[in-house]
This record gives sequence, C-alpha cells and structure tokens, in this order.
Amino acid sequence: MNDFTPDKFARRWVNLASAKLGATAISCSDDFFAAMERMLNDQPPIFIEGKYDDNGKWMDGWESRRKRTLGHDWCIVKLAKPGVIHGIEIDTTHFTGNYPPAASIDVCSAEDSEPNEETNWKELIPQSVLDGDSQHQYAVNDADTYTHIRVNIYPDGGIARLRVYAEPKINWDKIPQGELVDIAAALNGGVALACNNEHFGTMNNLLTPGRGVNMRDGWETRRRRQPGNDWVVIALARAGKIKRIEIDTAHFKGNYPDRCSIQGAHLERVNLNSIDADSQTWQDLLPQVKLEADKEHEFVDEIIDADSVTHIRLNIYPDGGVSRLRVFAAL
Repeated sequence: MNDFTPDKFARRWVNLASAKLGATAISCSDDFFAAMERMLNDQPPIFIEGKYDDNGKWMDGWESRRKRTLGHDWCIVKLAKPGVIHGIEIDTTHFTGNYPPAASIDVCSAEDSEPNEETNWKELIPQSVLDGDSQHQYAVNDADTYTHIRVNIYPDGGIARLRVYAEPKINWDKIPQGELVDIAAALNGGVALACNNEHFGTMNNLLTPGRGVNMRDGWETRRRRQPGNDWVVIALARAGKIKRIEIDTAHFKGNYPDRCSIQGAHLERVNLNSIDADSQTWQDLLPQVKLEADKEHEFVDEIIDADSVTHIRLNIYPDGGVSRLRVFAAL
C-alpha cells in the first residue's frame, strides 16, 4: 500500500476505466470463466449464490481458466479518454479461491491505432502481491499521457474491478474562443466531490455521457423527512463563466425534485470536512426554478451574471432524483 486514499483519488480524478464513460476491454489472453468487459462495470461487484453458466460459476469480473502452460494472463483496456494516470485500483471482491496471487500494470500511448506486437509498453506498476476479496490501491507518479493499459495477472485467476483514476487530457487551446463547453462533464475532468445523500443512485452518474438508461443511472436521494434540502458539490474541469445549464430528470417521474438551484465559487481548493457549510455561502448562479418529471430542462436567461467559477453546488428541493447535469461555459 501507499498514500492512495478514496478521498484523494476517487473524489479528485476521473475513473477512465469506466465502461459508462466509454472505456473498453479490447483483447485478453483468456476470459473463459468471466468476460473481460465485466471488469470495467461501474457498479460494485456482486456475488450471486448458486448462479452458474455453461463454463462454471458465474463471477462478476474478468476471470481466466486455470493455466496449464508457462506464462501469465493479460487484458488490454482502452481508456475512455487519453489521460495522466494518478492512481489505480485492482479489486478482487468475491474472488477468494480464484484470485491471482500477483498482478502488474503496463501502459502505452496509441491514440491513432490499437496496440499490436510492435507497441512499446511501459511498466507503470511492477508485479505486486494480491489478496483475495480485497481492494488494492496504488498511487502513480507519472506525468505522461496514456491511452491504453495492460493488466497482467500471475499466472491466472479473476479480478472483479479495475479502476484507473486519471486527469483527462484536454487541449483547451484548440477549442475556439467563445465556444460553449460542458465543464462539468466527467470526460472533460469534472468530478463530483460530495453530497448529503446518494441512497438510490450515485452522484458520479450526473456527469456521465448521454441520457440515463433508467432511474439507477442517476443521482437519487432518499425521501427527506426533515426540513432542508439535498445537495451535491462538483469540481468543474476548469474555471469558466457559466452561460447555459441543462438538468435532465430522465426516468424520474414520481420522484423528481420539485425545484432546484445552483451556486458557485472560484476556489483553489475545498475542505471536504466543511464543504456543506462553506458552499451554502457561494454566489447564486441559478435561482430556484421549477422542474418537471422525465424532462430535459435548459436554462439560459435564468442564469445570474456572475464571476468565473471552479466549483458548483446543485441544490434540489426537497429531495429526489436527477439523471444528468450539464454546465456550459465560454472559454
């Protein structure tokens, strides 16, 4: 272990190995027992007692067969976007008698093609011991940009989840001046930092591409039984002056928020321990507006002319579910 902590990585960087963001497992040496694509699933791994398929016990992750030859198994993943990697997590949850004793991570940069036999791979994490049913986390100190990673397991076995916390590489200078860009989007570097509740759906869903596929694919709080309102704070990909806001309540029909508002601030850093109290005093960007069920809402004229911001707070009144949040700024 090292100085990897969830607050330092998951709440600061984007998981570019997320299938929801567009990461894909493109090849592997073997995935007889469990398909390599499952390793990139955004939901926590599950175990279903008694579930078997034609090849054996169904497992929620990538699992190769028992190796009877020399060598080791591997899987190549194309990241959702090129990025600078800051941390990697290898999760063996529910793999007990079938986890790999060790693993290593290689990386490469191949933006215009897929890796092949001539690809020059670089070792990012050396061969490291793994335990069963555990989360293994590694901090990375490397300033280069990579497009693919190769997970090597020694000699075989199963991994439930792979997470690659990284800073998406965006060439902001190539974006025409005045063009509106969604600076809350995860693929641009936006990160959900904190919320008061995410009982039914996680706050990270708000910043993912496309419309939600169902109610689970959004941020939804429990029913509020006390005064007040629910909220989420987001670190934007870069500072910007907000020009357009989109709030989508797709699939939320009997449980969408009645109203919402947005506040913002220009900050060098935030204190997660006091973020609720601190963010309540941020400048108003969008006053309280009515929301409707299962609808894409666009707000332009309602936005209050304010300074450039780096962080926003979305308030929902009193509770409920929001599928997506888009925050457009002129660069």
